[in-house]
Amino acid sequence: MQSIRVSNWFGSIVSAPRVVVEVETVEQIVEVMRDPERYPAPVRAVGSNHSTTPCGVAEGGTLLVMRKMDRILEIRDDTVTAQAGALYLDVNILLRKNGLQFYVNVELGNITIGSACTGGTKDASFAGEFGQLASYAVAIKMVTPSGELVEFTEDDPELLQVARSSYGLFGVVYEATFRVRRLDALSVHHEHFTFEQFAARLPELSARGESMMLYINPFTDSVTVEFRHYEPVGDPRTLTSWQWKLRNYVWSHAAPLFGHRVTTLVRSRRLRGLLYDLYNRFIVFALLTFVKGERTAAMAQQIRYPVVPTNARYTFSIWAFPEERYVECLRAYFAFTKEHYRRTGYRVDLLSVGYRINDDQSSLFSYSYNGTVITFDPVSTGSEGWDQFLRAYNQLCSDLGGVPLFNQTNFLTREQVDKAFGSRIEQFDAHRRRYDPGGRLLNDYFRELIASPGA
Repeated sequence: MQSIRVSNWFGSIVSAPRVVVEVETVEQIVEVMRDPERYPAPVRAVGSNHSTTPCGVAEGGTLLVMRKMDRILEIRDDTVTAQAGALYLDVNILLRKNGLQFYVNVELGNITIGSACTGGTKDASFAGEFGQLASYAVAIKMVTPSGELVEFTEDDPELLQVARSSYGLFGVVYEATFRVRRLDALSVHHEHFTFEQFAARLPELSARGESMMLYINPFTDSVTVEFRHYEPVGDPRTLTSWQWKLRNYVWSHAAPLFGHRVTTLVRSRRLRGLLYDLYNRFIVFALLTFVKGERTAAMAQQIRYPVVPTNARYTFSIWAFPEERYVECLRAYFAFTKEHYRRTGYRVDLLSVGYRINDDQSSLFSYSYNGTVITFDPVSTGSEGWDQFLRAYNQLCSDLGGVPLFNQTNFLTREQVDKAFGSRIEQFDAHRRRYDPGGRLLNDYFRELIASPGA
């Protein structure tokens, strides 16, 4: 049988599964699991396939595409239940019509419910809330490799904690329930700092109790902070979204397209750098001047990316660091990016970003498991030199004591993973072997990073 070539959304991860199944029913998943000859291992499930690592690769095996299982099944006063292939943004649209919203409104509206409840995600935390989608998954239904239907709920918090970090290694998710909150108005504004100003004021800024997202530019030694908090909604019809539409257009289209064209068309290294910095200053000006408001719609932050990407696309990576050591780590990142540019001629062609995420042990591989963290995430159009940069970035971050995400931090090594997660790797793999003793769901990527020797 001829293999099929499949890539992630960005096009950076290419694989050749033997079989691709567009799943429409739970019974189809059961059939796949119970027929290893027709549907060879590894069996992996994907939604919109936006992951930047090979976590969803089914090389020589069976790829389950879940997007056709997209029904929203039930909305209650404080929960929503949907099939695994439903887009997070589509569910949020229906929630708003019912006076509700998700707790975490990540920028990637294309993430599916199945991915959201079992994988790594990020958004800046609000006071008293989490910044990871899976933390609000209260019930997850899967088909295990034996074809058995299982459900993880809050009745067994230890198992639910592990399932929230399972990345499809316990079974294929077909349905999940998330806790939701009432609709509120989102207040947003931005403030700009030099690096030294930011370093001196970080404790004070954190103490404000607002959500904090960062736009980071090592080459101008500056940090722009987005502050958000909720206000009572009043009349939902008065909520505005134009500020986020502007932000989203620049984020998802204008900035990456400009970066791509400068990178590919401008040969002068010095001129490229000047153009990057000029455009990034324009973005900061736009954030400070226009992206602000007291009554914006939280859902409007989410972007629906095109199914087929254009040259206006970007990729990224992420590591998280303890808040109390963040300034030290960010200073090292600034120095690293400049030294890497001097030595290799490569620099990322978009602004880096960062997120402040509250301490959270809701999932076993939570990157804020040991306390509140802040990230610094390079963003790029994926131009030549990006992969080499990421490998050096990973080593820097590991040396600094950072924590990565299995679906958003590419080119990890087992040594880096063991250092970041410690005994949680062995704890997770013990659960994995319980649900998948034959390794039917285990691809080469996870075999290298988390499986016990000989798996």
